[in-house]
Amino acid sequence: MSAISIGVVGGGASAVCLIDALVMAEGGPGSLTVFEPSPNLWRGRAYQADSETIKVNATPDDMSVRAGDPHHFIRWLGARDRMLGESGGLDPFSGARFAPRAVYGEYLEQTAYAGLAELRRQGWRVDLVGDSATTARRAGGKVLLGTGRGVTSSFDHVVLCVGGDGPKDVYGLAGSPGFTADPYPVSQNLRTVGAAERVAVIGSGLTAVDIVLALTAQGHRGPISLVSRRGVLPGVRQREADFELRHLTQERMRALARSRREISVQEFTAIVHRELREAGVDLAALRSEVVATDEESPVGRLRRQFAAVTASDLGLRILQRAVPEIGPDVWPVLREQDRAEVLRSHYRTIMSLCCPMPPGSAAVLLALVDEGRLDIRSGLDSVSPRSGGGFAVGLRDSTVLRVDRVINAVNASEGRIPRGAAPLVNSLIGDRAASLHPHGGLHVVRATSRLTTDGTPDPRLYGLGTIAAGSLFFTFGVQSLVDRGVDIVDAILERSGSQPPVRAAETLLPA
Repeated sequence: MSAISIGVVGGGASAVCLIDALVMAEGGPGSLTVFEPSPNLWRGRAYQADSETIKVNATPDDMSVRAGDPHHFIRWLGARDRMLGESGGLDPFSGARFAPRAVYGEYLEQTAYAGLAELRRQGWRVDLVGDSATTARRAGGKVLLGTGRGVTSSFDHVVLCVGGDGPKDVYGLAGSPGFTADPYPVSQNLRTVGAAERVAVIGSGLTAVDIVLALTAQGHRGPISLVSRRGVLPGVRQREADFELRHLTQERMRALARSRREISVQEFTAIVHRELREAGVDLAALRSEVVATDEESPVGRLRRQFAAVTASDLGLRILQRAVPEIGPDVWPVLREQDRAEVLRSHYRTIMSLCCPMPPGSAAVLLALVDEGRLDIRSGLDSVSPRSGGGFAVGLRDSTVLRVDRVINAVNASEGRIPRGAAPLVNSLIGDRAASLHPHGGLHVVRATSRLTTDGTPDPRLYGLGTIAAGSLFFTFGVQSLVDRGVDIVDAILERSGSQPPVRAAETLLPA
């Protein structure tokens, strides 16, 4: 087998998952080149060095980048605790640990560098390029990547790991005094907020929760209004429980995808109901949880979900595990009209329930509400600067909030091509090597994550992460990145004539 060359565009969490999968496959030798201009190499925007107040919203077993080894991050955390003389801070309401995002960024960094060192030991050449890949074209069975500085490199395979886009300035407030376009890192971008200033946080997802927690931790005492169009907060994660999925498993869903060209949402719902019934789930209560998202007040929903942290019913826990695991396998075989309806009517609810906040975060929000310092509102209609300073925030019920500061927590639409990656993507589309998916990102094949044009996959080009959101659904979770990373590595090595061995669950980091 001749040595293979792989170019990776982007150096965030998805690239780390890909590198770890490549290490475990032991399929070299070859060469690996990573293009990443950001100073947050391996961390991306989400896990850069920042305040330890903001935490990941999943437990350590769901954050491992090692396929088949859910304890990889847990062991790393244990080693870090022993080295620093720290004890793991457990959520007092669920008993689970939610690591600070910055600490998870350390884990990504160390895993990446340990993986690159192991690849070198296996005979790989590894290069890190601190520049953007801005052009791509196919030539003679190769992919030629050009950088912003005009340097061109040739690769057998290229993997797009470009991550998600930054916040969206919906109301055109860029440049307005008192407007914070991007809250991250909160330790820098929020430190100028006065302790008594009136603040409006635009958005209601996990980023909005981070902002409220960060402001509170730095001593902010003024009123905070968290406003959005629908007022849908992330759900509240329940205490962990032991259960095994029987029907909503990757194996069964992949077998279904292989045997059927298309299934209806009704057929898939029947499988979901079977899983839930056999687990003794209260179907009526779960259905009410899903459909009542827009019927409850945001605070009422938050209070009710916080009270259910220790509830015994497994319904939400099953959905929270199943959606990230099987979403990429089921989504491509759902009928197009059903996919469009899910995105139009249910996407925000699904994300709220399946990307919940830690209970400790919910407790802080509720305490602020009860103290009269936090107001959570739906019906956002407009935000505009005021001539005398500050901003007017208009709601659909004609209420106008007057605030001193506006902090943007409106994340980009899932699957939107990141602005930094637009030149490269446009280049691929111009070369007919890629095509835009109507639901976001690029068309990819489910089984291999190869880019496709007119239904034809290109064995040299792959997409990992949100770049494949329209094709695969729920592509940004760590476990989805891990699974797709393994798929990509297997496809590359199979095409190159190297059959990857059974993957071991050993660690390259101290444990």
